[in-house]
Amino acid sequence: MDVFDFAMKMELQGKACYETLAASTQIAGLRTVFTGLAADEQKHYDMLRGIKEGKEWTMTDSPMLGRTKTVFAELLSDKERFVGLKEDLDGYRLGLRMEADSVRLYEDLAKKGDTPEMVQLYLKLANEEKNHFNIIENICDFLMRPKYYLEWQEFSNLHEL
Repeated sequence: MDVFDFAMKMELQGKACYETLAASTQIAGLRTVFTGLAADEQKHYDMLRGIKEGKEWTMTDSPMLGRTKTVFAELLSDKERFVGLKEDLDGYRLGLRMEADSVRLYEDLAKKGDTPEMVQLYLKLANEEKNHFNIIENICDFLMRPKYYLEWQEFSNLHEL
């Protein structure tokens, strides 16, 4: 399996993960985020496949970071929506791990890049995957904040004697 096949396989796995997360959430805003992340992974796959077939590549920046900020603003303004949030973080952690692996792969490929164009491509993909990682990490933090906050309050009255 060559590098492009491996990278394309990782992108399809990421897409499948995000589609599963989108299907499992009851919050429309989070569903939009996960669907957008899945679309980004498909865009990466299509681009890599095109490059492997010898086609020219172009890559536009993903709008997901801006969309995610809007979703979080909506969630914070409407506390009723918290009821449907999923606290099982296994799927989110899988997404984090896959994005971290993708970042490492593309950064390693950039170091070994044959041409300046390919180095640019790998670095751009690594940057997109870092953005995806940050989005998922923020969702995890957002979901766990109430739990952490309660734990901190529970132990806040412990002082040294």
